[in-house]
Amino acid sequence: MDDYLVLLLILPFVWAFIRVVSSNLSNQTLPPGPHPFPIIGNILELGKLPHQAIAKLSKTYGPLMTLKLGCITTIVISSPNLAKEALQKNDQAFSSRTIPNVFHVFNHHKVSIALIPTNSKWKNLRKASATQIFATKPLDATRALRQTKVQELLDHVNQSCKSGSPIDIGQVVFTTVLNAISNTFFSIDLAQYDSNLSHEFQDLVYGLTEEAGRPNIADYFPALHLIDPQGVRKRTMIYFSKAFGIFDVIIKERLQLRASSKGSKENDDVLDSLLSLTEEDNSEISLLDIKHLLLDLFMAGTHTTSTTTEWAMTLLLQNSEKMTKARDELKEVLGKGGQVQESDISKFHYLQAIVKETLRLHPPVPFLIPRKAETNIEMCGFLVPKDSQILINVWAMGRDSSIWPNPNLFMPERFLEQNINFKGQDFELIPFGAGRRICPGLPLGNRMVHLMLASLVHYFAWELPDEMLPEDMDMDELFGLSLHKAKPLKAIPIKLL
Repeated sequence: MDDYLVLLLILPFVWAFIRVVSSNLSNQTLPPGPHPFPIIGNILELGKLPHQAIAKLSKTYGPLMTLKLGCITTIVISSPNLAKEALQKNDQAFSSRTIPNVFHVFNHHKVSIALIPTNSKWKNLRKASATQIFATKPLDATRALRQTKVQELLDHVNQSCKSGSPIDIGQVVFTTVLNAISNTFFSIDLAQYDSNLSHEFQDLVYGLTEEAGRPNIADYFPALHLIDPQGVRKRTMIYFSKAFGIFDVIIKERLQLRASSKGSKENDDVLDSLLSLTEEDNSEISLLDIKHLLLDLFMAGTHTTSTTTEWAMTLLLQNSEKMTKARDELKEVLGKGGQVQESDISKFHYLQAIVKETLRLHPPVPFLIPRKAETNIEMCGFLVPKDSQILINVWAMGRDSSIWPNPNLFMPERFLEQNINFKGQDFELIPFGAGRRICPGLPLGNRMVHLMLASLVHYFAWELPDEMLPEDMDMDELFGLSLHKAKPLKAIPIKLL
C-alpha cells in the first residue's frame, strides 16, 4: 500500500514524459494486451506474484502480449515457438538487457556479465568464466571437491538422524553449494552448517534476488532513478557492500600470497586463474571485473541450485511413490552398498526426469532476465518496438496445457517418454534461457543438483515433522528475480544405508 501511495505522489512529474512516449507508438500496431490506466498503465495488475498474474492475462490476450508498466512498453512472450523466434532467430536484436534500477548500485550494470551488452568486454568475461570454470575439463578436475562437500552434507544430515530433529533442507543445501563454489573459486569454505555466516550469506543472496525482482516504481518511471522512492537501491547497497567486503579480503590475501611466492600458484584455483588473466599484456579484465563477476556467479550459482533442490525434495515428499521409484532406480544402478558418484548421473534416468519436472513447475527465474529490443522487430504481424522490455514467461510455458498434459501435476514420467532437455535447444523447457545469453553456470548447477538430490534420496528416508500430511505442505512461492519457497521445507531424515 505504501508503494502505491508513493506512486500517486509522483504521478504529476511523469505525466508529460508518458505523453511523449505514448505518442511515438500511437500509430503502430503493438501486440494485444489489457487496456492500460492513464500514467500507471498495467502496474496494478502485477500483484504480489507477477509471473502468475501475467500468465493469467496471457490466456486472455495471447502468447504475445503488450503491457504498459508506467512508461515502459513491455512485450510478454508465453509460448515455445515465440520464445524460439525471440531467442534464436532474433537473438542479436534481443541480446541487450533492460537494466533494473537496483543494479545501478556500484555501477554493477556497467560490469556485470549478466547485464552488459554483448560487446568485446562481455565476450572476454564469458570466455573467462567458460574456460576457467564451466567447461567440461575444469569441471571434471573439481569433481572430487564437490564429492567431498556433498559427503559433508550427508555427515550433517546423519547427525540429525541421531537426534530425530527436522532439518531445513534449503539451508543445508545452500551451505553445501556455497562451500562447493567457494572451494572451487577460493580453496576455502565460506560457511559451516548451522553457522551464522551461512545464514547471513543466504539472507544476503535471497535479499538481493528479492530486491532485483520486486516491482520497483523507479523502473517504470526512469525519471525517478535518482530519487529511489522505495529505498531499493539503499537496501541493495548494504547487500553489495557485505559481499564485496568478503571478496576484497580474499582477493587481498591472495595477491599478497602470490607476491610472496613470486608468482607461483599456491592454490591453482579459479581465483588464481582469473588473477593471472589480469596480469596478461593488454588484458581487458581488471580486479574490479573479477569482483563483480564473483558476485554474479555466487548469486546465480548458490540460489538457483539450492532452490531447485529444495523444490525437488518438496515435490518428492508430496509424492512418496515418486520418491520410492527414484530410490529403486538408484539402488539398481549403484548396486548393494554403492556410493552416489557424479560420474553416474547420466545413468539416473528417472532422477533426471524429476529434475526436469521440477524445473518445469518451478523455474528458478520465472521471466528469465529481462531483455531489451535493440531495434523494431516484427513478430506475428505485430510490432515489437525498439527499447521495449522483453519478458519470457517460462513459468507460464511450464503450466500450459497445450504443451503439457495435466500441467499442474508432478509427473516426471512425461520426460521418460520424450527427449527434452533444459540446455537451450528445446524451447518447451528453457529455465536457464537460450542463445548467447544462456546461463553460463548451467553445467555446474546441473551437476550439483543431481548429485545432492541423488544423495539425499539414496541414503535417507524422509518424514514431515509434527505429523504433517503431504497434502498440507506449504507450496507458496516467494517472488523475486528468482522463485523460492515462501516457507522453508523442513523434514526429518531416517538413515537407510
